[in-house]
Amino acid sequence: MNPQAKLIFISSLLLGTTIVISSNHWITAWAGLEINTLAILPLISKSHHPRAIEAATKYFLTQATASALLLFSSMTNAWHTGQWDITQMTHPTSCLILTSALAMKLGLVPFHFWFPEVLQGSPLITGLLLSTAMKLPPITLLYMTAQSLNPTVLTGMAILSAALGGWMGLNQTQVRKILAFSSISHLGWMAIILVYNPKLTLLNFYLYALMTAAIFLTLNSTNTTKLSTLMTSWTKAPALSAMLMLTLLSLAGLPPLTGFLPKWLIIQELTKQEMTPAATIIALLSLLGLFFYLRLAYCATITLPPHSTNHMKQWHTNKPIPSSIAILTVLSTTLLPLSPMISPTI
Repeated sequence: MNPQAKLIFISSLLLGTTIVISSNHWITAWAGLEINTLAILPLISKSHHPRAIEAATKYFLTQATASALLLFSSMTNAWHTGQWDITQMTHPTSCLILTSALAMKLGLVPFHFWFPEVLQGSPLITGLLLSTAMKLPPITLLYMTAQSLNPTVLTGMAILSAALGGWMGLNQTQVRKILAFSSISHLGWMAIILVYNPKLTLLNFYLYALMTAAIFLTLNSTNTTKLSTLMTSWTKAPALSAMLMLTLLSLAGLPPLTGFLPKWLIIQELTKQEMTPAATIIALLSLLGLFFYLRLAYCATITLPPHSTNHMKQWHTNKPIPSSIAILTVLSTTLLPLSPMISPTI
């Protein structure tokens, strides 16, 4: 892709995200979301492969539908209350339509079907943008309207997302699809706590973005897109594979690592809100995700491929690991001791 064109698309992404985050009026938020959608489409379809074109088409159709629903919900609210302010979303029907529109934007169950397909058809770096940066504007809108949303609907969607994200990731061999289902399952954790403590949703999103960025950049540097290539990537960069294992376990939420922090705080808050059954169910459902993270970690570091013939090994490269990957990986594994500093502010 032409560097000037790429610069324009990345600048548009930043502009769209900034407009959504800083807006008070529904029309400006909608305009920011549209700028974001149009800016990411060329980045998805830049390889001109039929799968990439299909992914871009699916992405465009779902995001256009979600934007139309968002506009419809804000207009319905303005019709009944005379308010275009984002924080003044008070009409119950508008709130339900808004929840479904933002769930479609994010890929929450039952509007999740587009996300694994789009991620599978995109390059790894575009996949990283879709999993992290493109989710920030809808999550910001959810954060701003949190007090108006229906907790029962959000809890139901959250538990379904955690269940389906874990369940459907079990049988995958493509790394990008596994990470897509992992994203759906993490969105469930963010949605369940949104009404009760929106700051925790944001904390969960930031830490999820940090860990996902470390994983996507690692996979990009070893050029890995499926489990069979992940099995031989350790010969290319052994230290990177070892750190990838730790980052994957952190994303799964195992205790000594960063990923345990948001899960711990969310379960604690749910228990305070007397939602112990929901906390128990979502904690048990995260075990499904743990299975495929362990499978990825196992493939990345421990196994040789089970073939009787000699499998082609990749050349060991002496290229230094990029500093961005090193910093993100360290943060993805060592932030748990900061929890006493975070807990009082949430």
